[in-house]
Amino acid sequence: MKTLIVTDNEVRSLLSIGEVIEAVEEAFEEKGLGYVQMPSKPYVFFEKYGGDLRVMPSYLERMEISAVKVVNSHPNNPSFYGLPTVIATIILVDPRNGAPKAIMGGSYITAMRTGAAGGIAAKYLARKTSKIVGLVGAGVQARTQLMGLLSVYGKLEEVRFCDKVKEAGCKFIAEMEPKYGHLCSLVPVESAKEAVEGADIVVTTTPSRQPVVMDEWICEGMHLNCIGADAPGKEELDPAILKRAKIVVDDWKQASHGGEINVPLAKGILKKEDIWGNIGEIVASIKAGRTSPKEITLFTSTGLAIQDAVTANLAYEKALTKNVGQFIELT
Repeated sequence: MKTLIVTDNEVRSLLSIGEVIEAVEEAFEEKGLGYVQMPSKPYVFFEKYGGDLRVMPSYLERMEISAVKVVNSHPNNPSFYGLPTVIATIILVDPRNGAPKAIMGGSYITAMRTGAAGGIAAKYLARKTSKIVGLVGAGVQARTQLMGLLSVYGKLEEVRFCDKVKEAGCKFIAEMEPKYGHLCSLVPVESAKEAVEGADIVVTTTPSRQPVVMDEWICEGMHLNCIGADAPGKEELDPAILKRAKIVVDDWKQASHGGEINVPLAKGILKKEDIWGNIGEIVASIKAGRTSPKEITLFTSTGLAIQDAVTANLAYEKALTKNVGQFIELT
């Protein structure tokens, strides 16, 4: 059997955020209904380098899609090595025989499927009338989070963004203004407080290990997408915010281990009973999403292997149609 090799740049040419949202929403529903296998991802920590490595296998039984992703998180990469913080490789597996159908760069897939998850969470948890977005962090994830929100809302009135690295903010507006400036007003601000206060939707995409968004900035009706906390010890929010919010996770085991709720749980500030449910249950109509314009809702994303699998499968099918990539024999 031949295996299709697809580079990350080639993947970039194959995926649109709307298609990825559709695929990831179906994957969430399958999880909510209990038709996926997805062991919790194990971590290897490279403490002296400030990074980690994760392995993420999954199988969506009814969709006949299976994949394994190997992915790192090294926040020092951009400044030390000129490399992205996240580098990923995905193996798409044929469930019938275990053969590798494709090996592909997974960094763009990771960014897109996470942006899709943020859009889906907003669809079910944010107010339909949301117009103002605050982005805390202006890196790769901020880009696809904005893409996901614009796919759901069509247009936004104002998108405020901040980053502690000034260059990151400059790159963000230089890249996003030509593409999406006609759909929203992009407003750089100096602080997280300025980005958050008065926003309808707040998105955090930092690697912080201490709160960067404070409780007093949060008002009734806000929705928060917490993207950055994806490993043990990471947290972006003042725990007092979580005590006020309807909390939705992508997966309980992963979120309790490394999501936004992991530190408050470890400290006894939160209990499992404080978690409303997971996004799959909401997409599958097992549990309700937003039920009041005044409630504060919060989605904590750790990134699920099933998101990678369906997005990789989408890229694979489009690569076959468009003759993208190169076939090789591994065995």
